[in-house]
Amino acid sequence: MKKKLLFFFILLQFLIGFSGCVQQSTNNGMPVQANSDRAFQSAKIHTELAAEYFYRGQLDVAIEEVNEALKAQSNYALAYNVLGLINMTLNEDSKALDSFERAIRLAPRNSEIRNNYGWFLCQRFSQRIDQAIDHFMMAAKDPLYATPEMSYTNAGICEAKRQNYTEAKVFLQKALSLKSNYAPAAIGLIDIDFQRGNLADAKSKLALFLQNNTQTAESLLMAIKIEQAMGNQLAAESYIFQLQKHFPESKETAMVREGRMR
Repeated sequence: MKKKLLFFFILLQFLIGFSGCVQQSTNNGMPVQANSDRAFQSAKIHTELAAEYFYRGQLDVAIEEVNEALKAQSNYALAYNVLGLINMTLNEDSKALDSFERAIRLAPRNSEIRNNYGWFLCQRFSQRIDQAIDHFMMAAKDPLYATPEMSYTNAGICEAKRQNYTEAKVFLQKALSLKSNYAPAAIGLIDIDFQRGNLADAKSKLALFLQNNTQTAESLLMAIKIEQAMGNQLAAESYIFQLQKHFPESKETAMVREGRMR
């Protein structure tokens, strides 16, 4: 990760210092095309840095990088996309909404932005889940979108959230038809059994999943919830230990630590 960040910094310095080899048109003596390309590249790299810092949990630095990206190019949609994710994490919902809406206006065909915006609406505005599903479907049906299974899974999770379990299963199974080992979709189906009170089925399906797949923070949290619901506190404590040991910085570990399991 450190090497990747160092590469971005070196490349950014190169782009800032690069004056361009070809001048296609000028404005007051300045190469317009070269300046435009340089601004775009600077915005792109600062946004990529912001995303890296965001996923590392360094939100203050991530915000600084987004601001630098928007200084370079004020209409760079992906910078607003990352800013939306940052504000969502900070529980600044009105700011996140504004950021995602700006991103969508600037890049209405960008499926990554639609997926993230849909997830935000699903998580924070239960009355707008229909709109969230629309965004997921637009992303999932985009032939150029690299991860349609993610959008189908998000749609399934959102439908399950409002107890539309039949529709949820259709979306989750569609995700697995596209990528058979996609863990979030498999866990989503197990979670439906859990939500419906079918604890024995949920436990047995999760045990099979854990036998055939690498543990994830998501699957361990699911195991904790199932064991606690069944009154098996020793088993739950064992899974809590594994979660804290293998995924200490995950949001699932934070949920367990803070007692907000749902």
